[in-house]
Amino acid sequence: MSKDQGRQKSGVSRRQFLTYTLAGTAGFLASGVLFPMVRFAIDPMLKKGEGSQFVEVGDVNEFNEQPRAITFKVHRKDGWYEPKEGETLTAWIRKSPNGEILALSPICKHLGCTVMWNGNPQFKDEYFCPCHFGRYDKDGVNIPGTPPPAPLDTYETKVENGKLYLGKIKPRSGV
Repeated sequence: MSKDQGRQKSGVSRRQFLTYTLAGTAGFLASGVLFPMVRFAIDPMLKKGEGSQFVEVGDVNEFNEQPRAITFKVHRKDGWYEPKEGETLTAWIRKSPNGEILALSPICKHLGCTVMWNGNPQFKDEYFCPCHFGRYDKDGVNIPGTPPPAPLDTYETKVENGKLYLGKIKPRSGV
């Protein structure tokens, strides 16, 4: 046995060095791609529960059986964007003869377009979506045979000292 055969090589070979370098670089790049996706998936679990924020939209006596569009502003952070003046939202509000308040979201459940009360002269006393002729009755329930798959969402409501307050949107399933 020669002197060279008895000695073991120490250190890292050129091939091992390239393998480790490429694996490290690939891992670094993969983490850069995967981190935002993982953060997006777990971010809602990390947020503290936001309290139900109610916004005053007017005197409860201003509303009657005819739906009326009301615009109001809410302050909320959307990602890194938080407008100082708040985000403008709309609700269709009506009061039933027994005094019950119904506040509907104007967003169509078919494609997300905005519905209008009596928006088409052909369909009186209905919410109408111009995108694909979606129709809803006075209570925001989708009319069978039209594109919307579900009723319009509602806002949480409360009345205090004669004032109407709207809260978060509550999704409705088939009514």
